[in-house]
Parts: sequence; structure tokens; C-alpha cells
Amino acid sequence: MNKTQSLNEILPDLKPFLQTAWDKSGFENLTAIQRHTIRFIIEGKDIIAESPTGSGKTLAYLLPLLQQIDPTQKNAQVVIVASSHELVMQIHQEVQEWSRDSGIGCATLIGGANVKRQIEKLKKKPQIVIGTPGRMNELINQKKLKMHHVKTVVLDEADQLFIPEHIATIEKIVKSTLSERQVLVFSATLPEIVQSKAEELMNSPEVIRVGKEEDDRPNVEYMYLVCEARDKIETLRKLIRNQDMKALVFVKDITTLSILAEKLDYMGIHAGVLHSDAKKQERAKAIKEFREGKSELLLASDVAARGLDIPDITHVIHMDLPKETNQFVHRSGRTGRLGSNSGTVIAIVTESEERQLQKFGRQLNFTVLKKTLIKGKLVDSK
Repeated sequence: MNKTQSLNEILPDLKPFLQTAWDKSGFENLTAIQRHTIRFIIEGKDIIAESPTGSGKTLAYLLPLLQQIDPTQKNAQVVIVASSHELVMQIHQEVQEWSRDSGIGCATLIGGANVKRQIEKLKKKPQIVIGTPGRMNELINQKKLKMHHVKTVVLDEADQLFIPEHIATIEKIVKSTLSERQVLVFSATLPEIVQSKAEELMNSPEVIRVGKEEDDRPNVEYMYLVCEARDKIETLRKLIRNQDMKALVFVKDITTLSILAEKLDYMGIHAGVLHSDAKKQERAKAIKEFREGKSELLLASDVAARGLDIPDITHVIHMDLPKETNQFVHRSGRTGRLGSNSGTVIAIVTESEERQLQKFGRQLNFTVLKKTLIKGKLVDSK
């Protein structure tokens, strides 16, 4: 397949609003996942697609779906189910950006938000509805979200949707649509169990896996620092004091995250906090301050950071290593995203964690370099 295809080559009859948005975007060519999937989506086929974080998956399904939506039909035609509040809002932002002047309406349905307001949005009969599984299912059951005109269901971050607590809800949402529906499943990581569960809801899907060798993302450099567990926060302080960075810092749980935030605050370092127990407004405020550069760091737990897309994150820092390789992929993919030049992933590890990190490197086929901090500078460890 040609690696330098533009959107017009795959969609020659591009609608004017999409052409305008494409020209404004500054993109010249499609990414690997977009090249592989757009034509299938236009043909109405079901798709299971795996592609690394930050490789342009959202536009891979949005571009062909926006091309096909009929703005004169006032009913839900596309439903997008996402795993987190942040991912719903990120997709909504992309829809708004790419559907300007199209007459296409979009509504978001998020658990924990005001349900009456969401029902009011649905009364305007938007063509695209994006939501988290629980709230979407609730409004389908109440017959506020009418699914009988929905042609396409997208399951984004599918590995987080096909977990035990969501599976039954996902099945209900998909089965509430027309029997000849199109189902599109996208994920950065696609375990076999997720693929087989997805296939049960699909009709002979095309399975597309875009590996790193095909991926068009910018270069990401992986490195690590070794210290005692008790010295990790001091190492982080030295690191951020002497590097120009906009960093997302991952920790293993909410308790560790709270302690880290307090200690950094005491050191005079302002850090935003993002965890699943935080209220929606608190999370939004933390992300806004980080985006605007008012906080130097954003501390996050794995669950809270799913779907988070903040441009220009220069560094991802692992204060604690995740248990699973997949989690490492999702965390690290928050830097070096499409449209940026490069990113750096730094793990601050103990000697015992160093072995686990090297194992991730072997499994994911990347080189992770051992570094030392000397006078605030990162230098190769001898």
C-alpha cells in the first residue's frame, strides 16, 4: 500500500466542509491506520483495528463517517462508545473541529453529568452521539436515545470496554441498533479475548493490525534512572528542575498519587492531579491548568489517563512501573503523538524494577537507555 496517500486519493468526492478542515489541519498524508481502514469503513464493512496510541485512530473512523452522515436526517446515525469522560470529550472536540459548517450535530453522554441537560441535547436530534457505556445504556433504556436509525457503532479503546463490568452493557448498546449495523472496534492494544468478544457482535470483520514498523508516529526515546525507592521523589524534583518539560507522571494508585502531590507542593512544584475518584470539575480544572502551562506536571493514575490527549506533552515519567505491558504502551503513548516532533519516556526505577523495565523493552522491541543525573543533566550511565 502506498505510504504517502492523501485523503483525496482515498475519498475523491470529499465533502467541502471536510476538504476545508483537511486543508486547515496541515496534514499532507494519511497515517498507516487511516490508509488501512477508511476504504473499508466507506464500504460498510465491520472492522477490528489495532494501532499504537497517538497514531490517528480517531480520524481513521471520523473522516469516513462524517463523509457519509446525512445532515438532513434528524436522527442519531453514528454512536461512539468510549471508555472514559476524557476520551468522550476528546472525540467530541475532534468532531467539532472536522464537522464545522456541515450541519451535523453532536451530543455527549457522560455518567456523573446532569442527565436532564443530556436529554435536552438529544431532543435536538444530533446525528452523532458519543458517550460512556453506563449513561448511554441508561438513556437507551429510557427511550431518550433512539437507536433505530443508527447505522454505525464505534467502540473506542475497546480493550477497556470489553472488561467484565462493561461487557453486558456494550452488548445491549450494540444490539439495540439495526440488525444490518456496522460495528467498528479500535484499540491501541487488542488481546485475543477482546477480539473474540468483539467478533461475537460483528459480521465477518476485517482485522487490521498496524505495527510499529508501519506506524508514522514521531520518534520516542526511552530511558531510565535507578535509585532507592525512598529517593524517587527527590530524583523527580532534580529531573524537572533542570529539564524543560511538560510532563505526565504516572503512579500506581490514588494513595501514592496524593502523597506525591503533597510532597511536590511542599517543594514548591505545582502539579495537577488526575485520578478516578476526583470529581469531574476537578479533573477538568487539572487538565486545563496543565494545558495552559499553569502546572508543571500532571500526576495521573492509569484509569484516569485513558483517552487523555494533550498536545505537546514532552515527557511521560513512570514513577511506578505498571504490572502489564499493555499499560506501559498506553502510558508511554501520551508523548510523541501525531503532529509533534518527538517525545521522551523516563522511568524512575529501583534495581528490582530495572529488570521488569528491560523485559518491557524486549517484549515491545525498543531500546531503553540507562541514564544518570549529573548537575541536572541526563547523561549516559557508564
